[in-house]
Amino acid sequence: MLKKIFHRSTPKKRAEVTVDMHSHIIHKLDDGVKSLEESIDIVKTLVSLGYKKIITTPHIREYVYENSSNEILSRVEVLQEAIKSENIDVTLEVAAEYYLDQELFRRVQAKDILTIDDNYLLFETSLLSPPINLYEAIYEMKLQGYQPILAHPERYRYITKPKEIFTKLKEEGVLFQVDINSIGGHYGREAKKHAKLLAKWKMIDFLGSDLHSLKQASFLSTIVCSNYYQKILQTNPIKNNLL
Repeated sequence: MLKKIFHRSTPKKRAEVTVDMHSHIIHKLDDGVKSLEESIDIVKTLVSLGYKKIITTPHIREYVYENSSNEILSRVEVLQEAIKSENIDVTLEVAAEYYLDQELFRRVQAKDILTIDDNYLLFETSLLSPPINLYEAIYEMKLQGYQPILAHPERYRYITKPKEIFTKLKEEGVLFQVDINSIGGHYGREAKKHAKLLAKWKMIDFLGSDLHSLKQASFLSTIVCSNYYQKILQTNPIKNNLL
């Protein structure tokens, strides 16, 4: 079914996203990659798809993934050294994906945030339950000088009125990062539907691989070579390559 929906585009038509800004490829740091070998295989896959920079973003979540900034910075050096030893031509940087909880509020107020570029703060919420403090958190991020990016808005099942909620979030100054694999249905029909709506409404600011495994990287390879992916790149204000 995937091949029928996502026809490959010709090299002449292909536009590329050269910077990935959301992944979980530092092994054994969160629910992502389990070994350094798999990390390297994923990096090689991304490079083969035209990526020149990878900004990996480990989870930070109170009581679940309590990674300190120093620990993340230390662990990414291991992967950077492995990439160098393999002579892979790619730049690896690190930020984080923050879960909207009290720990995020504490780190924002302490300015202990691993940002993408200078001030982009990537955050997520519960996939099922609407956060009661969403707009308070957005206000606090902006007050402290951060530009909030909502990770994979298409995947939040509590968003039952997408046009209304997505528009309000945009009005609050939130940027949207869509998972590329959502476009192909990897996260279910509802996520795929919302991803297509966001593309139609030209609301996608960033595209992220959100890779946790080599299997997901293989799925991604099919999507980024599709005509529909090309259409998204041509019709939405995708900012990845500015990072």
